[in-house]
Amino acid sequence: MKGKRALVTGSTSGIGEQIAKTLAEEGVQVIVHGRRTAEAERVVGEISQAGGTAIAVTGELGSDAEAAKVVETALAAFGGVDILVNNAGAFPMKLWMQSTAAEWVDLYNANVGSVVRLVTQLVPAMVERRWGRVIMLGSFLGPMPQPIVASYSTTKAANIAQAVSLSKELGGTGVTANAVSPGPIRTPGMEAGVREMMTAQGQEYDFDVFEQFYVKETRLAANKIGSPVDIANAVAFLASPRADFITGTNLRVDGGMLPTTN
Repeated sequence: MKGKRALVTGSTSGIGEQIAKTLAEEGVQVIVHGRRTAEAERVVGEISQAGGTAIAVTGELGSDAEAAKVVETALAAFGGVDILVNNAGAFPMKLWMQSTAAEWVDLYNANVGSVVRLVTQLVPAMVERRWGRVIMLGSFLGPMPQPIVASYSTTKAANIAQAVSLSKELGGTGVTANAVSPGPIRTPGMEAGVREMMTAQGQEYDFDVFEQFYVKETRLAANKIGSPVDIANAVAFLASPRADFITGTNLRVDGGMLPTTN
């Protein structure tokens, strides 16, 4: 994929950071995006030290004006974007009765509206070049929503639907659209949540203990919690020329979390 250019939103930590680094390892010029300048520059520095090429862009994606600024900076960096990875998003943990309609609408704007803003500004040029990749980060919570993350689950279902509908609109253009849906992944955010939960229960923090409990309770087929590398490898494959015949697909990388045949 040398010579390709990718914008990975929300790539200053966790899954997004690993996606950016993995694409850079494959020769892709990467635009690292986030809201924190220091973290974005840290990721860029680590990619550069490893021999890759990357630049940082910061900005919110929740408004048309701010998203346009991010796009402008991204396009100026390498002259275009061939691969758009829509990873940025918020993850509130709230039950139905603890939430308001306004909170649901705000989250939909952040997790779904942001995708629309970037797709409409970046994909037309991909169509003109007759090659491009759009990848949405979904979740196993899209098709298997849970009450503690009711609003988030709904936005992830929407992200998966976005990939499918976009793939149909882009048919015959050389641009594909797919979703990658992670299962439980050990990220700094998950670790912080586990630490808080175990401390509240009077337990000493030990992720391995939590992992054993989680695997047993969920009957997770892979018998372990995944790594950001697992997701990044799937994204890199879908972003590559080897995936030309794959579009409109939701690739579940969930360790067998979702017990369905499709």
